[in-house]
Amino acid sequence: MSRLSIDTQNRAQRTVEELYKDLERRITASQPGLCPVDLAASFLHICHSQSCGKCTPCRVGLGRLEDLIQMVLNGTADEGTVDLIEETAQSVYMTADCAIGSEAARMVLKGVKGFRDDYLEHIRHGRCMGLQNQPVPCVFQCPAHVDVPGYISLIHEGRCADAVRLIRKDNPFPSVCGLICEHPCEVRCRRTLVDDPINIRGLKRYACEHDAGGPPLVTAPPTGKRVAVIGGGPSGLSAAFYLSMMGHDVTVFEQRKKLGGMLRYGIPAYRLPRETLDREIGYLRQTGFAVETETSIGKDVMIQSLRERFDAIYVAIGAHNDRKLGIEGEDGEGVISAVEMLRMIGDDVMPDFCGLDVVVVGGGNVAMDVARSAVRLGAKSVTVAYRRRKQDMTALPEEVEGAMADGCEILEMMAPVRIEKDEEGRAAALIVQPQLAGPVEGGRPKPVPADTPEVRIPCDRLLVAVGQGIDSRKFGEYGIPIVRGKIKALDWSGVSGEDGIFAGGDCVTGPATVIRAIAAGKVAAANIDNYLGFNHEIEADVPLPRIRFDDHHPLGRINMKERPASERRHDFKLMECGMTEEEAMQESGRCLHCDHFGYGIFKGGRVAKW
Repeated sequence: MSRLSIDTQNRAQRTVEELYKDLERRITASQPGLCPVDLAASFLHICHSQSCGKCTPCRVGLGRLEDLIQMVLNGTADEGTVDLIEETAQSVYMTADCAIGSEAARMVLKGVKGFRDDYLEHIRHGRCMGLQNQPVPCVFQCPAHVDVPGYISLIHEGRCADAVRLIRKDNPFPSVCGLICEHPCEVRCRRTLVDDPINIRGLKRYACEHDAGGPPLVTAPPTGKRVAVIGGGPSGLSAAFYLSMMGHDVTVFEQRKKLGGMLRYGIPAYRLPRETLDREIGYLRQTGFAVETETSIGKDVMIQSLRERFDAIYVAIGAHNDRKLGIEGEDGEGVISAVEMLRMIGDDVMPDFCGLDVVVVGGGNVAMDVARSAVRLGAKSVTVAYRRRKQDMTALPEEVEGAMADGCEILEMMAPVRIEKDEEGRAAALIVQPQLAGPVEGGRPKPVPADTPEVRIPCDRLLVAVGQGIDSRKFGEYGIPIVRGKIKALDWSGVSGEDGIFAGGDCVTGPATVIRAIAAGKVAAANIDNYLGFNHEIEADVPLPRIRFDDHHPLGRINMKERPASERRHDFKLMECGMTEEEAMQESGRCLHCDHFGYGIFKGGRVAKW
């Protein structure tokens, strides 16, 4: 008889662990539009099953909450039941012994406060307020609602040109998005139920690289209507493209030397080659819209003049202003904003960082872009100082990992305090205060100063990447409503009180993603067309292949590869490698065709035109 023994999992325990992973994948793949009350009841049931039964609040209280929510779903509750749910959850939260009970109750409280109207809708009318008007997760999650299953099926058939045509129905920048899109379409991919989400962005890039070209663009007959688009970035160019396809006479006014907006002046060439961007813009210009570059609104042309010359105006000026740290020494020589640096690179003016120590302040994608660019510009060392934890960075995880592989050092939990200058007024060091991860606010721990001395980080150049602002002053002077620096527009892009003026993209939402800007341009084009008295429809007219039935077997996801760090860190050539034909065929074969199976076949599974 031994005093101790080594515990090993039996078959049942191993199976339960596997089921936990299955459950995690199922929750991840939950599509928008599900009944929140039903979800709350299901989650609560799982929480109750985790209870050890020791304390009454958890053992009895969670069971009582389950019964009350089930009464709401069964139609046997009244409006007072919602108050009782809230009171019971509050009691359990305050008295449960451990987090199993208290966090379950907190989740119920969050739901009662967050979707109380859904509870009341069930009680009053026996139905849910949730609306599943787009049952295909990837299409719904894409802001532009691109027909993802459709073009993936075309790629699998080797019809890449048709796949690109189908993408352009909703997104006129397929090549750009194939390289730099943050791919929100993959977040709720139902393939996650089986193994991992489809590599949608990688497949889009493959289609564009193997596009042999399709039929020439055919625009609608001229309407005689004129539209001014202010801003030549992704949102403005998307609107110009679709409006020109509809037959309207469009002129794009761009402040910079070249078109592209933040695609050119905010994303380095190692992520988005300039020849790819120029080729994409050249294709869009085949629709015939005019362009006036190096034209500033309020200086070279007045808004009132545009109102007199054009029937409608779309404002898509983006977010190109830099933001300051607001600390001592920021006026020192060698302190450069990330926006300014990327703008210089966009105009092919390369800063010389050879042999210099560079410090970057920030934790977003722009911070990673300037850090990795500094490496390529010959910096001796590049250090990124961020006031939160590395996992709290807003940059994509792959961008952070790539920056570290390129040789950048990440200093987390370091908040900038002041910039030390030498006798000649040049930046010599960044002084930072170490931080602690404090109370969680908005899903991330708030940094709080640690009881430790300040740290000095020597530097020759300091790159500030703490966000972008919007130059909306001239529009506010004209009378266009401005709220906290952003243009106030409705969800259909119209500007309240300004007939014929529309706005969208970063100047309305604040700095966001490229695909959101593209979606705003698409929405604006449709509603400007209606405002002008028309109802043109955009469609691709691409026949789709027959549905396959061999896609349910677990199969590994094909991830994108990159050139070796030792090679790519010395140039601005494209760092990511595309898929091979073999990889693209395997990856496209993993699609479960949610546009055909299940609810997708009944309603909203495919929107052929808009």
